[in-house]
Amino acid sequence: MAVVASAPGKVLMTGGYLILERPNTGLVLSTNARFYAIVKPINEEVKPESWAWKWTDVKLTSPQLSRESMYKLSLKHLTLQCVSASDSRNPFVEHAIQYAIAAAHLASDKDKEALHKLFLQGLDITILGSNDFYSYRNQIESLGLPLTPESLGTLAPFASITFNSGESNGVNCKPEVAKTGLGSSAAMTTAVVAALLHYLGVVDLSDPCKEGKFGCSDLDVIHMIAQTSHCLAQGKVGSGFDVSCAVYGSQRYVRFSPEVLSFAKVAVAGLPLHEVIGGILKGKWDHERSEFCLPPLMNLFLGEPGSGGSSTPSMVGAVKKWQMSDPEKARENWQKLLDANLELETKLNSLSKLAKDHWDVYLGVIKSCSVLTSEKWVLHATEPINEAIIRELLGAREAMLRIRILMRQMGETAGVPIEPESQTQLLDSTMNAEGILLAGVPGAGGFDAIFAITLGDSGSKLTQAWSSHNVLALLVKEDPHGVCLESGDPRTTGITSGVSYIHIE
Repeated sequence: MAVVASAPGKVLMTGGYLILERPNTGLVLSTNARFYAIVKPINEEVKPESWAWKWTDVKLTSPQLSRESMYKLSLKHLTLQCVSASDSRNPFVEHAIQYAIAAAHLASDKDKEALHKLFLQGLDITILGSNDFYSYRNQIESLGLPLTPESLGTLAPFASITFNSGESNGVNCKPEVAKTGLGSSAAMTTAVVAALLHYLGVVDLSDPCKEGKFGCSDLDVIHMIAQTSHCLAQGKVGSGFDVSCAVYGSQRYVRFSPEVLSFAKVAVAGLPLHEVIGGILKGKWDHERSEFCLPPLMNLFLGEPGSGGSSTPSMVGAVKKWQMSDPEKARENWQKLLDANLELETKLNSLSKLAKDHWDVYLGVIKSCSVLTSEKWVLHATEPINEAIIRELLGAREAMLRIRILMRQMGETAGVPIEPESQTQLLDSTMNAEGILLAGVPGAGGFDAIFAITLGDSGSKLTQAWSSHNVLALLVKEDPHGVCLESGDPRTTGITSGVSYIHIE
């Protein structure tokens, strides 16, 4: 019986760089772009002689990259050994497999035989990512199609992925995959952890909020193991907002203390993995999250400018170097950014409340403003409630403009293109268009996809305007849901997590 789990990609609206340090917050939106992990047995039956085996097989397939890897799993040490790989290995999935299996071993004290049988059948794991995680500009342009979401919709779901042209990361290195910056590694890691834990009976994804075998919710177990796997694969302890978003969905996030994962580093010293994961699950995870989503009738849009993306780790490194070299100026910049981020959050929350308390008026204001540029919105401030809504809309815009200025200043002083000139021109023209609340560079910035928040039905005009500026609007939308159990293989079901994927006959 195959188990299919999925986890969403993310857009970090506010908190770029600041989110690396506690207690700074970030607003992160989950999306309808999802990574899927399919787990099933390699063999339907267990041969009698196999009960004496010390190893079992693990098969990992990535159809979009035409990659297949075979591993041997030590049934004693729960470690993986790669025996054949068609291409480069995937450390995120490898760590996810090892730590999920270690958690299953820890949780199965009373039923080791059933778990052992599942292991002996072998593990067949397939990973698939929604097209929106990757850049398909070259394919669309080669087909002579316009740079529009409709053109993206003609691609087959889970289309084959091509690599950036030219060399990357040194001489003779295979070019990296061209991505859109939605957090593919975090979504992939989370999906694999969740699917394996459900398959092995550790968690129940059909009711993941209930308390599970480790004295906390199953979602929390998935989160802790996915964070651990992701950090070890990266070789560093990041903020974790992308994994948290993949597990829980859209949220206001404060990172965990990095020390909580210090125990995981012992794994390198040879401590048994199930003991390592036991220490991690008992650790003091002090991250904070609270519900957040966009106010009603506001829509997330992402646009790919075709610049090839940016390396987040190198940009973060440059900013940290600047912080150490000029701490006073860095503190001043960050405090102003914190204030502006909080102001934007406050305005958006106020708009959500106004929508709840005065829906009919709110609906009318949003509809009117969706066809006007922002300087004309005040024309509809004819009543006290209308005026309050428009005041919050304009306040959100002003907060976003301050955020952009401060992020540019940080980039200039740190010597990294957080909001490059080309992005600045594009964002300015976007924010000056009809029905646009705000626009910016998500996360660490650079040349990844830009985002915009639109009012009402103004999105179609935006995608046309972006296309005229050689920017491809993606099919990504906000979807507040985190990790979930799917009804089947997304390549055959066609509809997953309430998202309809376009199939071309």
